[in-house]
Amino acid sequence: MTRHLHILFLLITLSFSYALKANSELQNPVHSDSAATHEELSVTDRVVEHIMNHVADANVNHLGTIKEEGKEDHHITIELPCILYRKATENQAGKWSFFMSSKFHHGHEAYEGYKLDEHTGRVVDANTGTRDTFYDLSITKNVFNMLLGFIILSIIFFTIKSAYVKRQGQAPKGIQAFFEPIIVFLIDDIAKPNLGDKYEKYLPYLLCVFFFILINNLLGLVPFLGSINSSGNISFTMVLATCSLLLINISGNKHYWQHIFAMPGVPKWALAILTPVEIMGVILKPAVLMLRLFGNITGGHITVLAVVGLIFIMGEYATKMSGATAGTLISFPILLFVNAIELFVAFLQAYIFTLLTGIFIGAAIEEHHH
Repeated sequence: MTRHLHILFLLITLSFSYALKANSELQNPVHSDSAATHEELSVTDRVVEHIMNHVADANVNHLGTIKEEGKEDHHITIELPCILYRKATENQAGKWSFFMSSKFHHGHEAYEGYKLDEHTGRVVDANTGTRDTFYDLSITKNVFNMLLGFIILSIIFFTIKSAYVKRQGQAPKGIQAFFEPIIVFLIDDIAKPNLGDKYEKYLPYLLCVFFFILINNLLGLVPFLGSINSSGNISFTMVLATCSLLLINISGNKHYWQHIFAMPGVPKWALAILTPVEIMGVILKPAVLMLRLFGNITGGHITVLAVVGLIFIMGEYATKMSGATAGTLISFPILLFVNAIELFVAFLQAYIFTLLTGIFIGAAIEEHHH
């Protein structure tokens, strides 16, 4: 009963936080042409703009806005390093630029030939307004949040390692007791059934990929941490899927490759049809991992923010204050439900990605049966 109350309290806190942050963003956007232009937009357009800014990457990590009557709004941001290389031209050699994104604020519209796009939050060429004239190797907000997740995981697992060393033969407690059932579940439910006696060889990768996806999914549910959508970024999921692709195919034994290029018992004329299909399957397996994680996490973030936006949309079209109240009464229970689903999906997608990776590796290393 106490655990259920804790979960309910967490969901209510998340829902209130999303509503407060959305209200701040909708009234005080970070990226807009001007205050007048922003005021001309309807609440519906502002909700859409806010959602798109949330799921997109940016060169600055915006945490929130502080409003003070009679004073200019103060935006709380984490300034990130910009690492840019301008492409060489006939008249000018290539040039590296290293600076913090704070250079674009405090009256600096452009810096070293670059500026911050007011709509996307990305660095663009100050003259052309495009990103074609340079390579951007900056630490963006998604990269920053991935590094944050890596640091958190490192602290957690080094703490657990120390606990096992100091408390050998004793029952786990604290953070060790929380994570041990999850690790045992992954071993018993994914590693051993799919990998057999060789599970220990691949267990470190499976554990790393599960917890890395999970921590990024959970960080994406924290509203005031800078609109995190790392695991809903196609580049993030593509790199993880590529790692799985390499591990699967490097581990593949001769029987695995034989069933792709020279399936036993199949006429040679049929191989001309089946072999391309099998090769396509090798590529499609990680593509499924990539698109499933990307689609579910991005869709979940958009759904949560869209439900929050209903409160403000219904309030705008209401003729009385009761309209906004009605919007809140209708949207808030839905928001609680969607947050609960998102919390479940955060664990589910990490589990599915790890499970499918384990199944694919198991198929690649499976010994031939006569």
